[in-house]
Amino acid sequence: MTDHPNTYDVIVIGVGGMGASACFHLARRGLRVLGLERFDIPHAMGSSHGFNRIIRLAYFEDPSYVPLLRRAYENWRELETRFGEQLLFTTGSVDAGPSGSAMVEGSLAACRLHDLPHRHVTGAELRRIAPGYNLPDTHEAVLQPDGGFVSAERAIVAHVTMAQAEGAEIHAREPVLGWEPTASGGVRVRTARGTYEAGRLVISAGAWMSDFVPDLKGVSVPERQVLGWFQPREPGLFTPETFPVFNMEVEEGKFYGFPVWHVPGFKIGRWHHFGETGSADELSRDSEARDEEALRPCVSRYFPAADGPTMALRACFFTNTPDEHFVIDTLPGLPQVVVASPCSGHGYKFCSVVGEILADLSSSGDTRFDLDLFAFKRFAQPAPKPA
Repeated sequence: MTDHPNTYDVIVIGVGGMGASACFHLARRGLRVLGLERFDIPHAMGSSHGFNRIIRLAYFEDPSYVPLLRRAYENWRELETRFGEQLLFTTGSVDAGPSGSAMVEGSLAACRLHDLPHRHVTGAELRRIAPGYNLPDTHEAVLQPDGGFVSAERAIVAHVTMAQAEGAEIHAREPVLGWEPTASGGVRVRTARGTYEAGRLVISAGAWMSDFVPDLKGVSVPERQVLGWFQPREPGLFTPETFPVFNMEVEEGKFYGFPVWHVPGFKIGRWHHFGETGSADELSRDSEARDEEALRPCVSRYFPAADGPTMALRACFFTNTPDEHFVIDTLPGLPQVVVASPCSGHGYKFCSVVGEILADLSSSGDTRFDLDLFAFKRFAQPAPKPA
C-alpha cells in the first residue's frame, strides 16, 4: 500500500478477543494494520469480559477442534512470554453429565481420537477427587489435566499492547459506520471520525457481525448471557489448585464454571441462560434477581459448599450460529474480506490461534489449519429446483 496516512494493508473491525489477536499477528508480519473498536479496549459491552474464560482440550463439541486448541495453547504461552504476565492458568477440566450423555461421550471421543490424557470417573469418584463437586452417582465425568482458564480481559490488553509494539494503529471509541469494496480490489471503511482504505478487511465484530455482514442476518444471533459469583462456605474447595473448571449437563440444564479468581466468589453460568435473543444494541446488559434465581438451584444442589452470598452478577453475549460452530472464512465473492465470528459462546479460548489464521487469510489467502467446519458456504441457501 501507499504511505497515505489513511491507507493500510489490513483494517480490523472489532478489537475484542479475536480482533486484538488478529491485529497482533498481522502487525508482527510487518503489515500496516488499523484496528477499529466502537467501545473501550477492553470493554464490558460484548462477549469477552468477566475476567476469565475456560480453555480445554477434551472438546465434546467436535474432535476436529483439538488441533486448533493445541496451537492455541502454544500461542497463549508465547504471548505470556512476550507480555511478561501469566494469562493461561491450568486447573484441569471436567466434562460431566448422565451416563451416555453427549457431553461425556463427546469428551471421551476427543480424548481417545487425539490421545489426550484423561480420567473417566463416576460422580462419586469426582467428589473424592474434587470435593467441591456434588454430582449424583448416576453421573459421569471426564477429567483432562490440561484444562483451565485464560485471563480474558488481560489477554486482550496483551494482544493490543504487543500489536502496538509491532507498529499497529489501534483506535478505540471510533464506531464503524460502514464499508464497501473498492474498484482496485481493496476496501473502504467509513467511521465516525474518517474514511480509511486497505487491501484487506477483517470483520471480528462479535454480536454486531450481522450489522457488517448482511448475509449473516438470522445466522449470527446475539443472546444475553449472565454469570454469577457466589461466596463459598468452604473456600478451600474452590481454589484454582483444588477445583477444575467444568462444563456439565444436569437436570436443571447445562452449566459451566470456574474456581474463585479475581472476584471473591465461585463463578457459574447457565448455557443459553433464558434464551433471550435480539439486537446487540437492544439486549439488556443489566443483571436482575431472576438471573440469580436461574443459577442458585444448580449451585445449591451440585456445589453446596459454594452456596453463600452473591458476590457479583454480570451480563455478556453469546452470538450463536444454528449449528453452534464458528464462522471463519473469506466473504463469498469478496476474497479480500475475512470474517471471524460468531463463535456460539465457546470461542474465546481460540483467540490466540484464530488471530494467526486471520493473518494467514489476510496475507496469503490460505492457512495450514483445517477450516471446513467453519466455512461460510454451509449457510448458503440451496438453489431452487426447476419447475
